[in-house]
Order: sequence, then C-alpha cells, then structure tokens
Amino acid sequence: MTFARAPRRILLAFGALAAALTLSACAGDAGGKSLGGGGTNFVTDTGGISTAAEGKRMAAPRLSGEDLTGKPLDLADYKGKVVVLNLWGSWCAPCRAEARYLAKVAEETRSQGVEFIGINRDSQTGPALAFEKDHEVGYPSFHDPIGKLILKFPKGSLNPQAIPSTIVIDREGKIAARALTAVDDKQLRSMIDPVVAEK
Repeated sequence: MTFARAPRRILLAFGALAAALTLSACAGDAGGKSLGGGGTNFVTDTGGISTAAEGKRMAAPRLSGEDLTGKPLDLADYKGKVVVLNLWGSWCAPCRAEARYLAKVAEETRSQGVEFIGINRDSQTGPALAFEKDHEVGYPSFHDPIGKLILKFPKGSLNPQAIPSTIVIDREGKIAARALTAVDDKQLRSMIDPVVAEK
C-alpha cells in the first residue's frame, strides 16, 4: 500500500506517531532560552521559563489515564489546585538531575494547595517505578508511553515540547508557566510562587 492510497485514518495515525516520537528525545539545556510556543502573550526569561499573564492563558487539556501502578489518574480531580506537571523518562539524564528538586518542592508546597503530577514516557513501568523509588518521588505519574496525553495540549500554548518539560497550571485550569529544561528548586519556586499568590 502506498501513502498516496493509504486510508486517511492510517495517515492521521502515522502523523500522530511522528509527533509523539519528536517529543521522545531527551532534551538538555535549551541554551538558556525557551523553545517554541509562538504566542505573543508569553514572557520568556533567560532561564528557559515562559509565562503567560492572567487573562491570556490557554486552558490545559483534559488528561486522564492510569498511573504507573495501573490506578486511574485524572487531572480533573485536582480542580481548584495549582498543579505542576512534569514530563519525564527514567532514561533521561536531565530528568534524573531535576528529580530531587521536584520531590523537595512538591513536599514544601503541598500545604499551599500545590499538587505535582508526572507524565512518564517509559515504554515499561518497571524502570519508571524504580526511578520513583530511587529519587523518593511522592506524587503520581501518568503512564504515557506513546505520548497520547502530550498531543492533547493545544497548539500555540505553553505546551511540553521536550523531555523534561515542566508546566504550572493555575487554579482555573489554565497554563501559567512552562520550562523546557531541567529545573532546580529556585526555578520551580519562581514558576509556582506567583501562581500560588494569585487570588
């Protein structure tokens, strides 16, 4: 069967797979600059963090699936909370470097109504569960081996474009900030604290 005669659904599936594979590359530092986005409402600093002002933010997509243990996980259950989403893989060196900071800040900010959720891209859950144990990660992660959840983010939004990526969602379910590089605790707090302070 040639591409010219392939059914439309096969071509669409091929395009989705290509997009998912594009996201599967483990990114390091993006030269200190945020990549992509393309929206004029984003403010990007030299630390690779992009933000969107209140009133100019796009809604986060509806994300639901299973965590690494097979239990249901739904972003909608965190409505009214500030949510930090982190895209990661156990094989990704920058993900290993940032893991302790994510775990630390997740503990520090829980009392402020902040919840962390991972989006894991490992093909098998075994290495991902070992990663969580080794790095003392105390929050759940979606298991998203082929990137179906990532493709739900609206085009032109502060969407994840690399592994690792970190996204902060405000209490109204809108995307407030994004980092496309590994982050430390200070960078995380610079993304989270202004959103927590919003009324």
